[in-house]
Amino acid sequence: MADQARRRKVEERIQNTVARLLERRIKDPRIGFTTITDCKVTGDLQHATVFYTVLGDEDDRKKTARALNSAKGLIRSEVGKALGIRLTPTIEFALDALPEQAASFEEKLASALHSDQQLRGVSQTASYAGEADPYRKPREKKVFEDVPAAPAFTEWTGEDDIFSEDADGDVLADSPESGEVETSGSDNLFES
Repeated sequence: MADQARRRKVEERIQNTVARLLERRIKDPRIGFTTITDCKVTGDLQHATVFYTVLGDEDDRKKTARALNSAKGLIRSEVGKALGIRLTPTIEFALDALPEQAASFEEKLASALHSDQQLRGVSQTASYAGEADPYRKPREKKVFEDVPAAPAFTEWTGEDDIFSEDADGDVLADSPESGEVETSGSDNLFES
């Protein structure tokens, strides 16, 4: 088995040699506008398949196939000289289906474009089957009035103090038993 790099070199050399032979050496009038598109060689380098395309109709393709098969011996000997390897691979010619595939792809793309244009025209006047925006949304939270939260602790405001001052600066002492407020001077706050 030959490695990939060597096999690719052999394929390229066969492709170039066959293309050069068809252009310069083989003068068969049945070979019309022929292009060598690719070459594939087996892993043991014993068999080569040369792909070609022909510009023209089905009759031109048949004539070219017959001309290539009749010139196969000459082509193989020239390929053997060009390769310089011990065993010259057998050569088989295969019509490349690339142009037909390309034409079918173009037809499919044209039909897809036409159907897209029809769909675009229909969508201009279409209406939604359900809601305009069918995607789910997270539930919206109900909006409540702002209620001030109760404090977690009570602040000292000075109102609960036993001692408080009046407008003159005198300290008033609340007596919890009688509920009366006693007035005393600032000097004797802690005197008994």
